[in-house]
Amino acid sequence: MNEAAAVMRLTELGLTSYEAKAYVALTRRDSSTAAQTARLSNVPRQRIYDVLGTLVEKGLASTRPGDVVKYRATPPAQALDGLIARRRQELEGLERSAAETIAQLEPAYQAGQAQTDPLEYIEVLRDRRAINERFFELQENIKDEILVFTKPPYATPAQENPEGLEVASTHRARSLYEYSAFDDHAFAEGVRRFIAAGEDARFVPELPLKLVIIDEAIVMFGLEDPVAGSAGLTMMVVDHPALAHTLKVSFDALWDQGLTFDEAANAVGFKSAAA
Repeated sequence: MNEAAAVMRLTELGLTSYEAKAYVALTRRDSSTAAQTARLSNVPRQRIYDVLGTLVEKGLASTRPGDVVKYRATPPAQALDGLIARRRQELEGLERSAAETIAQLEPAYQAGQAQTDPLEYIEVLRDRRAINERFFELQENIKDEILVFTKPPYATPAQENPEGLEVASTHRARSLYEYSAFDDHAFAEGVRRFIAAGEDARFVPELPLKLVIIDEAIVMFGLEDPVAGSAGLTMMVVDHPALAHTLKVSFDALWDQGLTFDEAANAVGFKSAAA
């Protein structure tokens, strides 16, 4: 007899491993004392009385009174029928409990399905770290095109933005900068590297706000506190193609007024550090 397999099947029917081992050991003799059963089953002596008592309660064993109590296994067919009947009762109880729980939860679930957040397509971000993380997340998911109003203060200066360079080299990228970009030579040279990587750039005297338009579907724009200025910046992320299309029209209108890098550099008297 493969005792290990029998023990495993008995545990699948709801016995503990000690109970299964003790029952298998009892089947090997007409009857056994607790000590004999512990030795045959490798169940610890300090646990064997509790284990045998549980087998008796479950109908898998019976006792023979005497000077020393002996235990006898219930015939396997009868014992396993009892285990299966017990499991059926447990399953029926679980089914009743599940039905009651479904009845309790279903009304709330159905009511919840009817509730929608009218502004679920809008995110509001105020923490600068969260703003940067969300921008990089949007940038990583660009499929075709990114349009940007790049306006100070810069979260990540052009000369310190390798992720942006990668986007400029693999997607259609257009950026509008303010003339103030030439106030910082390092930043201006960073913009030159973006252009070399593939970005199309134009320059205007001033931009109305920070703005990113991705795939004409998602926009990210900044709103400054009228009193606190840039110190009170709030960024909005809106997943709304109609708004994205409308803002792209505004982007294109400013774009048509913009100067190229060299034209803007001449206009503001910028000279490259390498010149």
